[in-house]
Amino acid sequence: MKIDLYINEANDYARDIGAPVLHPHVSVIHYDEVGAIRHTLNRINCFGIFMQDEFPEDLTYGVGTYHDGDGSMMAYSPGQIGGKQDDGTRRQYHGWVLLFDSEFINGTATGQKIEHYEFFSYHSNEALVLTPAEKDILNLLMANLRGELEMRAQAFGHDDIIRNYIQLILDYCNRYYFRQFGNMTADGSDILSRFQQVLTNYFSRGMQKTDGLPSVKFCASELCLSPSYFGDIIRSALGESPKDYIRNFIIMRAKNLILSGKTIVQVADELGFEYPQHFTRMFKSVTGLTPRQFIDLQRKK
Repeated sequence: MKIDLYINEANDYARDIGAPVLHPHVSVIHYDEVGAIRHTLNRINCFGIFMQDEFPEDLTYGVGTYHDGDGSMMAYSPGQIGGKQDDGTRRQYHGWVLLFDSEFINGTATGQKIEHYEFFSYHSNEALVLTPAEKDILNLLMANLRGELEMRAQAFGHDDIIRNYIQLILDYCNRYYFRQFGNMTADGSDILSRFQQVLTNYFSRGMQKTDGLPSVKFCASELCLSPSYFGDIIRSALGESPKDYIRNFIIMRAKNLILSGKTIVQVADELGFEYPQHFTRMFKSVTGLTPRQFIDLQRKK
């Protein structure tokens, strides 16, 4: 699986397709205004909502492939794969995209709820099909959110209003996803979704405090797979090893903890590192920055 575009920050997709950049951590794109664009298979390292009148055929979502559908929506959380590989064609799409960095919602009401929005997982086995009334509501919210983004940072309460719009959009998405998928059983064979859930549960239960960082062997065991077979599945789906995915998952949590005001020592302890310097070493190997450099960079934004 060849990745065409790494969306490491909310505005990376906007830059790739020539859409305006309006906020350092939030991107709202109206496909109707950007013209024909190329297909891309994306590794998405932020949160994303893609709402389109028609998705391309044979769209990749995790390890699955979906067919196009009218009035559809798909959601992504950091570390997920989605899109269609670049085949040299360009196509005009209609609809909206919302992308936002996890650090923008950390420590807020939206950040506290984000893990409860189940539509961000790979559990759904098809795109959400919206009713005309649902599309109208979300079109209006997306347009209003973009209008707020265009005001830039000089307006009082700018970021708070943006977060409120994001949470309102997510709450409506939650309602619509429950309407379509609420009575369905999640696909137990979806290894990526279950892998994410194993890691989330590991930290939610505080296992890092007693057992240290989660290992590939532990995750494979929780999924009832051999470590080698588990590794083959993850490499095929994501283009990286389970160990790398676990490290990226840990560093994503670390960034959120740092931005919430915790010290480097506190973050290292909360994540299960025996020594703070071990945390610093992993953080730099993944991000290219030390935790202190990351803090300084965020203060300059």
